[in-house]
Amino acid sequence: MSATGSIEALIRRDRAIVGSTLVAITGLSWAYLFHLTSSMNPAMPAMDAMIASWSTADALLMVVMWAVMMTGMMIPSAAPMILLYGLVIRKQARRGIVFAPTGAFAGGYLIAWAGFSAVATGPQWGLEQTGLMTSMISAAAPWMAGAILIAAGIYQWTPLKGACLTHCRNPMEFLSRSWRPGIGGAVVMGMHHGLYCIGCCWALMLILFAGGVMNLLLVAGIAALVLIEKIAPAGRGTAYLTGGGAIVAGTAIILLA
Repeated sequence: MSATGSIEALIRRDRAIVGSTLVAITGLSWAYLFHLTSSMNPAMPAMDAMIASWSTADALLMVVMWAVMMTGMMIPSAAPMILLYGLVIRKQARRGIVFAPTGAFAGGYLIAWAGFSAVATGPQWGLEQTGLMTSMISAAAPWMAGAILIAAGIYQWTPLKGACLTHCRNPMEFLSRSWRPGIGGAVVMGMHHGLYCIGCCWALMLILFAGGVMNLLLVAGIAALVLIEKIAPAGRGTAYLTGGGAIVAGTAIILLA
């Protein structure tokens, strides 16, 4: 086999292994969410007790829940970037090991979303303590659900959303501009990319508070929307369209409440 053929075979193997790993991580994340939602019952005294007073363990559980949810939602849309990073590493390393830096890049990406998860837990706690959030983590009043939708819709039209989405839609440009060598560099690059994705998607995640964080149909719908925005040819147009739809829906909810 020629050197070129050998490298191509390694690239195919790498993509299969990395792709399978990403699918497995996504699947395990969703399995955990299904288990969590099936075991939650808003009528359980423990749920009301948790609203009344969060312990440190409760807070950590919520951070973990958010982190797993973000992993299940965001890994599919991040997969093209992760696979491209692995391809670049393979072409640089030739016959070297590429899985450690690729894993470090993906890990850095998830670290960024874990930070978002910790931040998201704070507003959830505050809203539950003030009675504005139910035990199933959804807005307790129509006006609040409407306001969340309007805010998320407006952000979809902002230049910051557009800039972050443009970054997420151009993985090769990001890699060429932000390349850092080594495992540490891979982690930093992954975190950097994750921060751009947070800038692109944080407002969409707010919609979970409007419709219910544990509403897995809504979670799946937002994950699909994120994927479309990032990889579809009309991704920016999709963002504008969904933003307008969210504003209209939020306004209708408030007016009809």
